[in-house]
Amino acid sequence: MCAGPTWAALSLTGATADSKPPSTAACSYTATGGATAGAKAGATALPVHDPAQVRPYTAELATDQGKVVIEAFTEAAPCSTTSFAFLAGKRYFDGGACHRLTTSGIFVLECGDPAGLGTADPGCFFPDENLDGAAYPAGTVAMSKAVPGRNGSQFFITYADPALRMPPDWTPFARVVSGLDLLRTIAANGTADGSTDGRPKRPVVIRSVTVHPAGRG
Repeated sequence: MCAGPTWAALSLTGATADSKPPSTAACSYTATGGATAGAKAGATALPVHDPAQVRPYTAELATDQGKVVIEAFTEAAPCSTTSFAFLAGKRYFDGGACHRLTTSGIFVLECGDPAGLGTADPGCFFPDENLDGAAYPAGTVAMSKAVPGRNGSQFFITYADPALRMPPDWTPFARVVSGLDLLRTIAANGTADGSTDGRPKRPVVIRSVTVHPAGRG
């Protein structure tokens, strides 16, 4: 299962960028045999990564609170960005509520489970990548997971620089290019139960995720 990262005693420095050499390893997507949302994602289908077809892209996350646009690190994180685009094309994310907000130490909004529970399995998983020197400043989009090397559909977006040190354990695969102020407004509303780690008080539902080739709106 893919669930939220463990935030205990974490911090982070540096900047995230798609400036690292592209991975030469083939992308491997392993079927889980029983997706929790398989009927929506297509449990029998797996992403296919073709290095010859890799192109930079942006993705627009249209939520009921507004839009967030991210730029994918297609070279530095080819397996993650291929999977994200694949799931977006399957409309896997549509209608899913972001299930986690943290407001102390690590400042993230976590999404990617269509059921909004933080336990989604899209029907496959893939290994970590782009971890060498990985950092998570404000605007970073990274894969969320509960088990090392088992990434699925869930991801988090940092809306502020973290106050604690965060080890390079979560694959950074994109950065926010528009909508960071919206994320900060969502965070300012706090969590539903008033804690520093819980469901957003003001629900955030992803209506659609649309992938655009870089340079096109």
